[in-house]
Amino acid sequence: MAKAVLRKGAEVTDAPPDAGPGSGREFREAITRLVTDAPARAILLPTLAASWLDTPIGPMLAIAGESDLHLLEFAERIALPREIERLRAKAGPIAFRASPMLARVEAALTTYFGGMPFPADLPLKGLGSAFEREVWDELARIPAGQTRSYGEVARHLGRPAAVRAVARANGANPIALLVPCHRVIGADGALTGYGGKLWRKTWLLRHEREMAARETVAKP
Repeated sequence: MAKAVLRKGAEVTDAPPDAGPGSGREFREAITRLVTDAPARAILLPTLAASWLDTPIGPMLAIAGESDLHLLEFAERIALPREIERLRAKAGPIAFRASPMLARVEAALTTYFGGMPFPADLPLKGLGSAFEREVWDELARIPAGQTRSYGEVARHLGRPAAVRAVARANGANPIALLVPCHRVIGADGALTGYGGKLWRKTWLLRHEREMAARETVAKP
C-alpha cells in the first residue's frame, strides 16, 4: 500500500501541498504501516527507533540506532519504502518509539529551521557503498548558502569522469538535510531532481542563503 501511494504521488505536480492538518497524511499513514510491519525476529533483536518529525516543509521520517542516525527523509520520497526495507535487512527491525538519538535529531531540526546551522556532532550512519559514503562526506563539506554542481563534486573527489556516479550517489543519500544533497545543482545552475521535491529544494536553498547572510552580518 505504501508503495502504491508513493507511485501515485510521483505523478502529482512538483508543487507545495496545501497547508493544513491533512497535508501529506496519506504518505505518512502508508509509511507508518510499512515500518510497523515488523518481522517475527523483532522480539529477539534490538530494534531501531523510528519517529515522525514535523517541519515547516512537511513531516520527515527519522530512524536511528542507539548512537547514530540511519535515515531522515520526507514522507513523499518515492524511494522511501525501498530504503526502509534495505535498512531493516541490514540493520535490524524497526519500531516507532522514543529514543535519545531521535530527540537529538528533533532538536537539530528545530535549530536548523529556526535559522541556525546544524550541530556538528550528530553521528550519521547512512548505509551505502564505499563510493556513496565518499560522496556523502563531500556533500557534508558544502557550506550552507552555497551550491556545487555534480561535476564540481566529482572533481573535489579527484574523479572528474565520475559525474554520473556522483549523481547516482547523491540521489541515494538516505539522510536528507544533514547530508545536504539539496546543495547539488546542474552544471548550468538549474535545480535538478530532488527526491524531497523541487519546491523543497528551492525553499531550503533560499533558507540557507538567508541564514548565511545573517551570519556574515553578525561577524565583527
